[in-house]
Amino acid sequence: MIRANTDRKWLPLYEALASEVRLRILELLAEKPMNLKEIAERLELSSAILTMHIRKLELSGLIDTKMVRKHGGTHKICSLAETSVEIALPHAGTEERLFYEQNIPVGHYTSFDVHPTCGLATREKLIGQFDDPRYFLDPERVNAAIIWFGKGFVEYKTPNYLLPSQQPEELEISFEIASEAPGSNDQWPSDIRFYINDVRLGEWTSPGDYGGDSRGRFTPDWWAIPLNQFGLWKALRVNNTGTYMDGQKISDTKLDDLRLEKHFWTIRFTVEEDAQHVGGLTLYGSGFGNYNQDIQFRMYYSQRR
Repeated sequence: MIRANTDRKWLPLYEALASEVRLRILELLAEKPMNLKEIAERLELSSAILTMHIRKLELSGLIDTKMVRKHGGTHKICSLAETSVEIALPHAGTEERLFYEQNIPVGHYTSFDVHPTCGLATREKLIGQFDDPRYFLDPERVNAAIIWFGKGFVEYKTPNYLLPSQQPEELEISFEIASEAPGSNDQWPSDIRFYINDVRLGEWTSPGDYGGDSRGRFTPDWWAIPLNQFGLWKALRVNNTGTYMDGQKISDTKLDDLRLEKHFWTIRFTVEEDAQHVGGLTLYGSGFGNYNQDIQFRMYYSQRR
């Protein structure tokens, strides 16, 4: 289930739903997964028009696609990624949740171990050279608005501002992320794992490294196509029932497992060698991609009684 609200990050979802054609595509995929040719024939659409609609549905997180060899050819198979969408609307009398928030620029990592293909860039220029991990220690790295690597990890730290009188209830980390292919490749799966304080939260498979002929909404003009242009906005949540990605449970790791008594919390994004799909990762910050936001970290809490 996707749990959405009026936060502007959900606009791609609402845009995807605001089309009779795209709603009809969802209805067809509820029958069975289909390739592009089957969908185009059922809806009497050209391949170019259908591709545009499929892309919007992919970016919204409503459908998944994968390339499959079948009958001597390669077919793009589409299937539903979610079973429902829940939208929470604001209303009078809603109790505001208490939280601490940190916005962490993607270049403010505190530890890393990255392997090519890799690199980083500010809004204005590439830092150093492509595929040279040494530049991840360049002093200008703190200004990076995009980072990418083929395997390895980056870690970030955020202070623990909770007081003894405050009880943590839910952790939310949201970010724009994609795989990392040489150049770009919409069909480039990568198993990305997430850790808090060295405790594994779970794994999510990124479908691809998005670019091709489509420029990210906030990606600067100097950044060349077909390099990675944008990612997917994902929300990772941990509470006392488990860990969820966009409302879908990915592990039984709970808030109480995360050693939150520490003065600083460590967040790690990693692509590990033993993963089924070692497809790298790209993190987009403010000034790159489709969302113009850094990594958002929120800790919701209540007052102890």
